[in-house]
Parts: sequence; C-alpha cells; structure tokens
Amino acid sequence: MGKRLFVSVDLDGLADEIAAVQERFEGASGLNVTDPEQAHVTLKFLGDTDPDRLDDLVDELDAAVADAGVGPFEAEFGGLGVFPSLDYISVVWVGTRSGGEELTRLHEAVEERTTAMGFDEEDHEFTPHATIARMEHAGGKERVQDVVREDDPDVGRLEVEEMRVKESVLGPDGPTYDTVERFPL
Repeated sequence: MGKRLFVSVDLDGLADEIAAVQERFEGASGLNVTDPEQAHVTLKFLGDTDPDRLDDLVDELDAAVADAGVGPFEAEFGGLGVFPSLDYISVVWVGTRSGGEELTRLHEAVEERTTAMGFDEEDHEFTPHATIARMEHAGGKERVQDVVREDDPDVGRLEVEEMRVKESVLGPDGPTYDTVERFPL
C-alpha cells in the first residue's frame, strides 16, 4: 500500500486569518470548510506512491528546487476564487496577491521532474491557491457565489522558506497532513 503524497508550500502562521475568511461563508449549506491549520498551496499531487520510491523522489525534488532557482520569498495571500466555476462550485480558495510567480516556477520544476519519474501529468493549468472549503452539495451555492463575487479579503503575508512533501492520511474527520520531507529554498 502506497502513501498518498503531495508537494506543498504551507501557509504557516495564517490559520487565524484563514478561519476569519471561512467565517464569511457561515450558514452556507453544503459547504465544508477545511482545517485552517492545514492550509497549503499544492504544487503537485503525487497520489499513491510506493515508499520504495521516496529516496528517488527526494533527490528529484531537491533538483527541482535548484532548477526553479527560487530562494526564500514573501508571498501575500488574498482574494477568493472557485473551481471549476461559479455555476458549479466544487472548491473555494484564497489566491495569491504576490509570490504567485515563484510558486508557479516551483510547480513547473516539480512537474517536470515528477512526470519524468512517471507521475501523472497535471491536466489543468496551475493556479497558485489554498483550498479553504469544499462544496458537498449546492444548497448554499448562492451564498457562496455572493461572498466570492463581493468580498476580496486580505489573508496575510508569509515568508516562504521551504517546500514540503506531505502525506495525506484519511481519517474519520477528513484528511490530516503529515510532513514527510522538507526542501529549503
């Protein structure tokens, strides 16, 4: 049995600010907020990964950081968006006001190295974002649409100093994410 892995930049220290944004959606039926302590930007979802491949993966991700040529940088998070569209909302997210370019460069370098290893290619364009809620059913869709259209919250700034490989462990209360490896920028 493999580990469910992904590569991320975590929004350390911004949990209170994310929780405050999530509160704007209070009362929206069918919307489940994510744990603000676990907020992150997914650079690459790797999925079910054989633990025997971890050493190679770590080597390739070290190389990806070097390829990207990104050192520590400041990212500013804010604004709201949804996937795939406001008509059919599956995910609500906060975006980046700055730092998106560096996150995209990291994503592209990780994507290149991991697809060369045989991991699945991304099937959509990369948008740097942190998921803050998922829509289970469309009950509160109008409320969510209104907030996303009208609000433009600031979440805060973050000094991004590392990229991480995390394992998603599915539990009764949803997933928890454990850091497997860190990659300093």
